[in-house]
Amino acid sequence: MALRFGIYGCQHGHIAAFIGEMTALGAECAGIYEPEANALAKRLSGQYGIPLLESAEPLQDESIRIIGSSAINNEKIDVIEWCERYGKHIMLDKPIVTNRSALERLEAVVERGRIQVGILLTERFRPAIAALKRNIEDGRLGRIVSITMRKPHKLSPASRHAWHFSKEQNGGLIIDLFIHDFDLLRWLTGQEIESIHSLLAKHTAPEHPTFFDTAGAQVLMRGGTMAQLYTDWHTPDKSWTWGDGRIFVTGTAGCAELRLSGDPSTVANEELYFQITHEEPFVRIVPEAVPVSITADFLGRIEGKPSILTHRDILEASRAAVHADASATLIHAINN
Repeated sequence: MALRFGIYGCQHGHIAAFIGEMTALGAECAGIYEPEANALAKRLSGQYGIPLLESAEPLQDESIRIIGSSAINNEKIDVIEWCERYGKHIMLDKPIVTNRSALERLEAVVERGRIQVGILLTERFRPAIAALKRNIEDGRLGRIVSITMRKPHKLSPASRHAWHFSKEQNGGLIIDLFIHDFDLLRWLTGQEIESIHSLLAKHTAPEHPTFFDTAGAQVLMRGGTMAQLYTDWHTPDKSWTWGDGRIFVTGTAGCAELRLSGDPSTVANEELYFQITHEEPFVRIVPEAVPVSITADFLGRIEGKPSILTHRDILEASRAAVHADASATLIHAINN
């Protein structure tokens, strides 16, 4: 019998990747429950031949072992606890908590250990980033001194849900986007986060008073690596990509640059990895594909196998994002 799963909450297109990967692995989707019955749910229903459900009750069926969710961010913890109640493992898009209270509830679910909770922290599964981790572990760059991550985003406000601009519902820029970076810092360096000093600025959208559009953070890792994080909602509409994401790594033996959305001079939407060391000249590294998808990794964790992304990784990234947001210095530049 095919593995059966369902969707509880369908507010962001990220969930399409989970549906696609589950389907490719031979799983059957029993239904999509989205209270708003929105266009995304209808599109995915038609694309994959999945029934639309009028309530979450059919997803309680014992044959459904896994739930996927891209619910409104501040409602995801409710979905997680619903899954724990009915014994369903769950994979969600990021972020899965929006404040300290929700983080405490997530920690309690994980501590009880009744279900596995997954999150689509997909950066670990990108070929260029996986290759960078291997080179760091092999010592090709020496001791890692500094990591800089840039993650500008295109806002396209007309295509956004109203809840995207609500701090209460969305969680805000730092929680929404830096969670990827906090996860990568721990994964790439093998170090825990020692301290975070963050800034959050508002330059636009006076009609949405709780929506901030620019964020930065200085992070110190316990092994001495320093990191600089930056993100915003200011990528121009004419950009060739949703955002020119880059990672810069400086080590005592070499440096690396990852252009995760390609090169604007060639308008190529492909991951680029460049590296130079004391022993080797500047070169482009062509990484191999990661042999396992994030969904397959999650299924392995459910079966008790070692996984690339663990509960601890999810909790630490979420904890760092919540802390960075709560302690951020706020800059109301729009009023200056």
